[in-house]
Amino acid sequence: MLFDYETLKVIWWLLVGLLLVGFAIMDGHDMGVGALLPFVGQGDEERRVVINTVGPHWDGNQVWFITAGGALFAAWPLVYATAFSGFYWAMLSVLWALFLRPVGFDYRSKIHHPLWRQTWDWGLFIGGIVPPLVFGIAFGNLLQGVPFYFDDLLVSHYTGSFADMLNPFALLSGGVASAMIIQHGGVYLAHRTEGDVQRRSMRAASVAGVLCLILFAGAGLWLERIPGYVITSVVDTAALPDPLNKTVIQVDGAWLSNFLHWPWLWLLPTLTFAGTGLAIVLGQGGRTGWAFVASSLSMAGIIGTAGAAMFPFVMPSSTHPNASLTAWDSVSSPLTLSIMLVAAAIFIPLIVVYTSWAYRVMRGKVTVDHIRRNAHSAY
Repeated sequence: MLFDYETLKVIWWLLVGLLLVGFAIMDGHDMGVGALLPFVGQGDEERRVVINTVGPHWDGNQVWFITAGGALFAAWPLVYATAFSGFYWAMLSVLWALFLRPVGFDYRSKIHHPLWRQTWDWGLFIGGIVPPLVFGIAFGNLLQGVPFYFDDLLVSHYTGSFADMLNPFALLSGGVASAMIIQHGGVYLAHRTEGDVQRRSMRAASVAGVLCLILFAGAGLWLERIPGYVITSVVDTAALPDPLNKTVIQVDGAWLSNFLHWPWLWLLPTLTFAGTGLAIVLGQGGRTGWAFVASSLSMAGIIGTAGAAMFPFVMPSSTHPNASLTAWDSVSSPLTLSIMLVAAAIFIPLIVVYTSWAYRVMRGKVTVDHIRRNAHSAY
């Protein structure tokens, strides 16, 4: 093996986090564009401008979504099984929303009829806003604990309902994710468009950025009053997985303990505020490319803050705390983690290089004149 088992567990915790950040940045901006479509595009031509900023490459960004899901399945099989059974209806709502995107992008402009096009505009809006909202709600539930337990055969049983997921803190977390995605999409639109569409996009990005920071700060203050999870027994971090071989208790404010033990972790929420502020300032100043970079760093800060607060917990149980899944006891075998690490070392750089090349080829502004010249071939 390349690394010992304990090190592999930490590496894969970091890798899963990296893939989630990559998914949020790459798939997040085209979802944000979809969420803004009915509002920043006034008239059919402007809406086609908005669509064509992401139309040629939105499906390529799905690679990050698929890779993150595959990594979760391979590295954390117990988390994958428990989450997909417990969050079944939430995952289906994301899937149904995503169905609208390929059809909307490909067929929206095929028929020149106002009702047809307006219908697909709102379909793309649903496909853009629902996934981040649901993912944010899911993260909010993870921070509160999910009602599940394991039987003697280590089969997970979820005891909650979809309605239980829609609690106030989870909805607040969904608001953070939605505002984060909308800001990111607005900055990207400002970078790829000009004129009225660009001004509306940057205005929407600025409003969403401010709202994101307010909700993010509110969630942080609320989190201080939410009972977190603490392992009180001795855990052999290099042992084979056994999610029931530990003692876990809930303690008020426990999710902030990692930040107290390692003060440098405060750089993550600081990155959120600094990145969002810079994205707004740079975007308003016309430096939209750097604003997109700043917005990406802000998203990494938000996701990193949540991950750092929960570590080593991945999916805590609110009804049976001892069954909580952690980075130490929900992973695959050392051999699987090693093979997957080699695959990740090969394919993640390839994805980054290919994506960078694709965006370089498709760089430049999308304008109304471009849509008029390519009325029969543009999205």
